[in-house]
Amino acid sequence: MSRRVVGYLRVAPREPADERPGLDHQRELLARAADERDWDVVAIHSDRRSGRTTRRPGLRAAIAACEDGGADALVVSQLDRLTYSLPDLAQLARDAVAGGYSLVALEEGLDSAEESGRLATQILATAATWVPLGIGGQARRARAARRAGRPSSTPPEVATRIRTMRSSGMTLQAICDELNRDGVPTPRGGREWRPTSLRAVLRDEDPPEPEVADLEREPAGR
Repeated sequence: MSRRVVGYLRVAPREPADERPGLDHQRELLARAADERDWDVVAIHSDRRSGRTTRRPGLRAAIAACEDGGADALVVSQLDRLTYSLPDLAQLARDAVAGGYSLVALEEGLDSAEESGRLATQILATAATWVPLGIGGQARRARAARRAGRPSSTPPEVATRIRTMRSSGMTLQAICDELNRDGVPTPRGGREWRPTSLRAVLRDEDPPEPEVADLEREPAGR
């Protein structure tokens, strides 16, 4: 059976045109790899957005396809098409591990379904749980400690809302988008819901690890 993959392409408006891999080039790399490896490309999503945030509609759609079981892997031409931020890359890796799908970066030769790629992805996923230190680290640790001391259970009305949306056929990412848009705090008091947060509620298990906020971003312009 062919491996089902979702392709993700991205260019940033402020990237120099002669330095960035264009959408056509990224699409060609994906098509070549799919032909060589006998992949079934079920969808291709793209963004013309900066890589300094993961809040991009194309990326969210690609992840949602994997989260909902429509694809086995998310494929990019190179890792910086996913994000310029190492903390965000670690979180994307963590979501992939939790969601049971693979990340593939063609130019880096990374495939988390393979042994070497699996190890690298597991390391990144573990790093996503670390509280960032350095400048302002003490303040962030204090905030993390306060969040950890709050009740960890999801309020019943929020849990009911999530289950109702899911039973109506909404994807995990669509539910996250609606909760984030309405400013609903996560079980640990974070500001952004992710599919991994929802799984704990839907399975009626313990909530996930505290989400780390206030991570530094890459400078604007990339």
